[in-house]
Amino acid sequence: MPTDTVGRFMAALDADQREAVGAKPRAEQEQLAAAWERELEADDELDTLDELSPPAAEAEAARRVLHREAG
Repeated sequence: MPTDTVGRFMAALDADQREAVGAKPRAEQEQLAAAWERELEADDELDTLDELSPPAAEAEAARRVLHREAG
């Protein structure tokens, strides 16, 4: 299991997202990972999901961050 923020963020992505993010420069990956961490910390709804399924909460936060970035 990855211990750095980018590695944990990448692990939360599905295969297609992981490939797309993996093609981005490291600095951009770090920015996305930081936004993902903020999303996990700030959203109370994700706290509830995290209690039930931490991987599902991490995946949902990753989805939200990528959706905002694409928007």
